[in-house]
Amino acid sequence: QVQLVESGGGLVQAGGSLRLSCVASGRTFSSNFMGWFRQAPGKEREFVASVNWIGGLTYYTDSVKGRFTISRDNAKNTVYLQMNSLKPEDTAVYYCAAQRSWPGSAYAGYDYWGQGTQVTVSS
Repeated sequence: QVQLVESGGGLVQAGGSLRLSCVASGRTFSSNFMGWFRQAPGKEREFVASVNWIGGLTYYTDSVKGRFTISRDNAKNTVYLQMNSLKPEDTAVYYCAAQRSWPGSAYAGYDYWGQGTQVTVSS
């Protein structure tokens, strides 16, 4: 079993920044793609960003391109999401996710999920 624990959420004013972290642990953890998703109140969970094992490939939803950066440190089993120029519409619970299959998929097919961390952006 794989456990994912997110941290770094909080309340920030529009235009501010936050850095989310997700630490993975468990049996022989090795996931090619790791991703971040978010769910706003009353909305479905949506893909935000993902990164492959060596970090050379990154994918973003259009609304965060140029503002968010995903990265990972495999030695620490950690994936990060640096969020800059935050907007009120970025307010959501952010979830870290990982996959069992290899090479997996950038946008879907995630099997493991963290408990989520709240990000609130005030206007």
